[in-house]
Amino acid sequence: MTIFTRTERSSNSARTRQRLALFSASLLMLGALCFHPQTVIANEQVATTLNDEQAAAQVLDKLNQYSSSADWDKYFALYRQDGIFIGTDATERWGMAEFERYSRPTKGWRYDLTSRHLVQHGDVILFDELLNSPSYGVSRGTGTLIKTNGEWKIAQYHLSFPIPNAIAKQITAEIKNAQ
Repeated sequence: MTIFTRTERSSNSARTRQRLALFSASLLMLGALCFHPQTVIANEQVATTLNDEQAAAQVLDKLNQYSSSADWDKYFALYRQDGIFIGTDATERWGMAEFERYSRPTKGWRYDLTSRHLVQHGDVILFDELLNSPSYGVSRGTGTLIKTNGEWKIAQYHLSFPIPNAIAKQITAEIKNAQ
């Protein structure tokens, strides 16, 4: 058993009070940082960006899902009415009505996501994604989504085939000859 004299107890109490005061001041400063209006706004912006990017990614996931099941009503609902689809052929730059006429008679197409990047600028998200298709192998989708009436809609989608640099001249020569 430890026995303290009155002087030792007083100095221990004083040190304890000082520690508590420092601890309380630290908590107040930390609270002020966390709940400072600018910090709260920044936290909300980060959360909004994450939510927007998640919502945009879901739109692109649904795009691939609906195209593989040829669910054209749901597929085209993901686009803005003034949206554009740019296909792999140099002649394929279609507005939505034109692209629907091409798509609806088909049984769809399948592209599985390999990787995706999203960059948000306010109500606009730019994206690029690598896809894998049973028919064509590796392809790349790039485009733009615009927040429209609170929902992310595709304004432009461009599908292309990334050509490895080692065979680029051979492939572009074949393209020239095909024209």
